[in-house]
Amino acid sequence: MKSEKEKMFAGEPYDAHSAEMIAIRTRVKHILHKLNVTEYYTDKFQATINELCPNAAKDLHLEPPFYCDYGDHIYAGEGVFINFGAVILDGAKVTIGRKTLIAPGVHIYTARHPLGIEERRIWEDCKPVTIGEECWIGGHATICPGVTIGDRAVIGAGSVVTKDIPADTLAVGNPAKVVKKLNE
Repeated sequence: MKSEKEKMFAGEPYDAHSAEMIAIRTRVKHILHKLNVTEYYTDKFQATINELCPNAAKDLHLEPPFYCDYGDHIYAGEGVFINFGAVILDGAKVTIGRKTLIAPGVHIYTARHPLGIEERRIWEDCKPVTIGEECWIGGHATICPGVTIGDRAVIGAGSVVTKDIPADTLAVGNPAKVVKKLNE
């Protein structure tokens, strides 16, 4: 029988309010607290980032404050920079390609909730998010569950990305739409 975390990571319905899941998030909250109050640019600061996100490149840069659900589902490539106030709900895998820049206040969500109240009371599920290499995600953009953003794409500030965005494009708005092909 699968644990609730195994179900979550497999994209299956799971109970986010189980004792198992609460215990995991409580442990992560302690690490986040340490990250968000540790003296900046010290060995201890980088070690805390690596403890929180063990599947990310060792040079992942997080500007505090930073918030996530689990941390171990964040797969960030080399040279990724995540600015102040970012939130990553990483119930499913969140892949961020190398040298991608994420502006202040960006939210990335993998969690989905049923529309029906009875179902919503007992389960949720997650869909992975993939952001390509050398992307720029503008301030306060929101990336929704299941979205893939192609390499070198730019997401305008305040945009809400609900569908896949191709490589080498600029997408803006709510919902985000491609408005320009880049590098032509």
